[in-house]
Amino acid sequence: MQCACFHQLALCRKRISTSFVSYKYTLKKVSHTQRSLQALADTATGPNMTTPRQHVANLVKEALGSLFPDDDGMEPLVAACTNKFGDYQCNNAMGIWSKIKGKSSDFKSPNAVGQGIAKALPASPLVDKVSVAGPGFVNIILSNSWVEERIHNMLVDGVATWAPNVGVKRAVVDFSSPNIAKEMHVGHLRSTIIGDSISRMLEFCNVEVLRRNHVGDWGTQFGMLIEYLFEEYPQWDGSSEEHAVDKLQELYKASKKRFDEVPIFKEKAQQAVVLLQGGDERYRKAWQQICSVSRKEFDQVYKRLKVSLEEKGESFYNPYIPAVIQELDSKGLVAESEGAKVIHLEGQNIPLIVVKKDGGFNYASTDLAALWYRLNVEKAEWIVYVTDVGQSLHFEMFFTAARRVGWLPKGTRELPRTTHVGFGLVLGLDGKRFRTRSTEVVRLVDLLDEAKSRSKQGLIDRGRDDEWEADELEQAAEALGYGAVKYADLKNNRTTNYTFNFDQMLDVRGNTAVYLLYAHARICSIIRKSEKDIEELKRIGNVNLVHENERVLGLHLIRFPEIIEDALTDLLPSILCEYLYNLSEVFTKFYSTCKVVGSEEETSRLLLCEATAVIMRKCFSLLGITPLYRL
Repeated sequence: MQCACFHQLALCRKRISTSFVSYKYTLKKVSHTQRSLQALADTATGPNMTTPRQHVANLVKEALGSLFPDDDGMEPLVAACTNKFGDYQCNNAMGIWSKIKGKSSDFKSPNAVGQGIAKALPASPLVDKVSVAGPGFVNIILSNSWVEERIHNMLVDGVATWAPNVGVKRAVVDFSSPNIAKEMHVGHLRSTIIGDSISRMLEFCNVEVLRRNHVGDWGTQFGMLIEYLFEEYPQWDGSSEEHAVDKLQELYKASKKRFDEVPIFKEKAQQAVVLLQGGDERYRKAWQQICSVSRKEFDQVYKRLKVSLEEKGESFYNPYIPAVIQELDSKGLVAESEGAKVIHLEGQNIPLIVVKKDGGFNYASTDLAALWYRLNVEKAEWIVYVTDVGQSLHFEMFFTAARRVGWLPKGTRELPRTTHVGFGLVLGLDGKRFRTRSTEVVRLVDLLDEAKSRSKQGLIDRGRDDEWEADELEQAAEALGYGAVKYADLKNNRTTNYTFNFDQMLDVRGNTAVYLLYAHARICSIIRKSEKDIEELKRIGNVNLVHENERVLGLHLIRFPEIIEDALTDLLPSILCEYLYNLSEVFTKFYSTCKVVGSEEETSRLLLCEATAVIMRKCFSLLGITPLYRL
């Protein structure tokens, strides 16, 4: 959180009434983060570390408890600052003043409340200085020795020791989820890489993550598809991968056209669904063959992106649906409406259909069965669904139904809980949905191959093909190309649309993966040129933050676990991207003002270089990006 408004308050001594607008805005942001983090950490157990922000919050909580012993529910409001008055700031004073104003109290103003909090802070090696600005903003400066020790311990013990505690033991992340018999296209890109990044952040925090690929592998379209296959290839028996199923996309389009235009075929397709769901051997073999071919296509994408998933598609949950509908019905939630079975939800103009009028099931019935399974069989405490924002209403309605039946608590931050992670569209340079010139949706495999090809050509243009082995060139091209595609997506707030532009995402300047990968490679180069054994330096050396820019870098490094907390609070990988880019900028300023190799402070500064590289690599890992170690 930025604290520039408080800086101006301290300098200009503006009237409290003028500053209250800024305070309310800031308080809203801080209190949201504090409540969210408290909800995440309330059930926390295990080896995870306490972040610097939480350390400060614990001190403030002690101070508040000693000043206001009768108010047990008073939570500390602490946020990081960027001004020169403090590293962290406590923003409780004005809220407390609004409660006690006019009552018998030793405090006569918000500033007095702030002064009281500052004096009541318990002694701690964490704190160097405390000051109060404006209407009670308590600014806290951390001790250099505490920051130095924290960085050095991370270097010795590993970055895993900085994993924050999010209070969840097991989570399901439902992402990617393409449809069988259809190629993955650019529309699947966001779900796949956003879901992968969220999974990686949770896994870093020692959460057991069940990565679920809820593929569309069941329903009417398969009756249509299989019946068309049998009519066009009557001898096909599913025993070999004939050309009929090698091009599933064309097969699907042709079957859909016939389904829409030929009534007799439509009837046959509907009957084929019954035979498939009834277990007919020939239809089941055809369905399995189609699924197998599709999976091989999907795996090409997942292999390129280095994304791991476990498939549990719609067909997996189909056997559980009848019992789930029966439970909903037994609790009085299901009603008849125009031949269908529905759940009426307060505040919604339309009901949630759980059984269609023809007796068939739909997305809602499948999703309810999947949720039941994830809660009761897989024992997940947090289920995260990563889909486009267009499905927000569907998830809102089916989450509400789950609360009504008693599967989920009424409080949205209590466990177990569900979260819909919505994302916007991928747009072309024309501002419309990203498509090829022939108006077809862009195949994801083609897009990734082009990103790698462009990256490879860029490396060749810089003469790397003369310096590197062929396999090293290929690996670097993949790291740059695939990393550029991922980062260009993840750096944006996921709820917004973003424009896909190869030229921008592959630029070596600015906030791109290419720039950041090169920045990391430069740090590695600095360490190599020193010809020092970095492991030996970790053992015998110390980090000393003497120069102003050394301290700024050190402070930015130790805030890394807080960034993970914040990114997971709202499930926004863009927060991590912003931190990573800012880290590279802070390091550049440090390196331009603090000589490293050959300086008197060489050991300490090499350790700072190594710490920066370690945190950058962990950021890359959490974003699903492979780092470069040389230019």
